[in-house]
Formats: sequence, structure tokens, C-alpha cells
Amino acid sequence: MVSTTAVKRALAALATRTDTARRPYVAVIDEADAARADLRRAAGFVDAVGLDRLADAVDAAERAGDEATAERGRDALAAYRRFRRVAAVKEGGNCDSDHFRSGPGIPKPDTGQDANR
Repeated sequence: MVSTTAVKRALAALATRTDTARRPYVAVIDEADAARADLRRAAGFVDAVGLDRLADAVDAAERAGDEATAERGRDALAAYRRFRRVAAVKEGGNCDSDHFRSGPGIPKPDTGQDANR
């Protein structure tokens, strides 16, 4: 259950926010950057906003000359892409950085099992 303090804080933020308070690309990058700290929040960001929109926000920051925000956006985008690669490996996919390789079987000394089975 959500605490009343959290609800009040969220309502106050909504009441004081205007469309001119922050540029839209800053809001997307701020949320992407903050969401990286919590896996559920990060997944929610990717579902609700998406990495394409984050990439667009990075481009907008670069066009606006806001290099610090663009850098945070690039860092967040790289982190989300790493999350996807790790998730693909977890689901049975392949990853270049995976150092586990299959090899020939090693017989147990007491079984007499052939190593090339």
C-alpha cells in the first residue's frame, strides 16, 4: 500500500509542475537515469517510455547543446542495453561476453565412463 506521505509528495509535484518546468527530453532522461537503480522501475520505464524515446531524448539534448544531460542519457541507454543482453542470456540466448563454453565430458574416476561420450 502506498503511504499518504508519498501520495502527498506526488500530488504536490504534479500541482507545481508546468510544461515549461523542464524540457521534455530532460524529463525522459531524468526518469531513465533514476529508474536504473530499481529493476522494477527500470522495466516499467522500458515498457512505458521505451528505449527509442530515450534515444530520441539523447538526440534532442545533443541538438540543444545540453551535453551533461545527453551524457546521462547515453549512460542510461547503454545500461538498459546491457540489461537486455543479460536478460537474453538468462533466457537461453547468447552473449559475446559469456565465458562459459561446452567442452568434452570429464569422466568420474570411479565410473570408468568414456571422456568422449
